[in-house]
Amino acid sequence: MTDNELLLAISNLFDSKLKPINKEVSEVKDRLITVETNMADMKSEMADMKSEMADMNNRVKNIEYTQENEIIPRLNTIESCYTSTFNRYKASVEDHEAMKQDLSIIKNVLMEHSDKLRKIS
Repeated sequence: MTDNELLLAISNLFDSKLKPINKEVSEVKDRLITVETNMADMKSEMADMKSEMADMNNRVKNIEYTQENEIIPRLNTIESCYTSTFNRYKASVEDHEAMKQDLSIIKNVLMEHSDKLRKIS
């Protein structure tokens, strides 16, 4: 075998061995490109989510401030109004019950006196 034939045989041998390796490397490169594209998409989505979360945080803070500065003081005012009204009515309910008993007694006495007056007349 001549040197050229030997070199050609070695070259063919390398080509036959390198073709599958080159194909696999090419496939790996394609997969990496796909992964990089997916990662870029995910980074973009994450940035959008961070922006939305910042907006939501601002909205929640505004809600908290509204509750703290407007709603809770108003509820406290309403509560104190109802509490004082309840306390006033509670006392008057007790008085009302006492007056009902007194009126019942007066009514019975009046009926007895009416009967006595009828008997006398």
